[in-house]
Amino acid sequence: MPEIKQPEPWLRGTLTDTPAVLRAVLHALQAAEEDLVSRCETLTNEEINARPSGLPSVAFHLKHIAGSLDRLLTYAEGRDLTDQQMLALKSEANPAPATDQLFLEFSAALKTSADRVRRIKPEELEQPRTVGRRRLPTTLAGLLVHVADHTQRHVGQAITTARIVQAKQ
Repeated sequence: MPEIKQPEPWLRGTLTDTPAVLRAVLHALQAAEEDLVSRCETLTNEEINARPSGLPSVAFHLKHIAGSLDRLLTYAEGRDLTDQQMLALKSEANPAPATDQLFLEFSAALKTSADRVRRIKPEELEQPRTVGRRRLPTTLAGLLVHVADHTQRHVGQAITTARIVQAKQ
């Protein structure tokens, strides 16, 4: 019997006790994990690190999503990045470890990020925040919307790269 596909997370009626902006971010993280695991988990280590036509690898996108979530949520929490976060940023393009390890790290990063989002108080969403060394201005809500948008953008790029890699097989 064919598998019945669930609606996207935001259409499942979940997290209804969570304020809308936070719920949207949590649903974006959930969708990211579901989409990437379902479409990329079976890639071999060679495939996940492949760079067809010079595109960033699927491994890069998984590491970048995890790292960018950490960095953006650090800014959302009103803090500056640490040296360790900057080192992690510089290593995102390096080949990934075994595929299963990469997905374990990716899932752990999404869980940690979701926990951080849940701790945000809705009444703080309009508070000013800054991003990067240049301290570009935004708000906590602006950062959260970007967390969801940026994550989904890289999900699409990773899935497209995976399809190209698999088509060449």
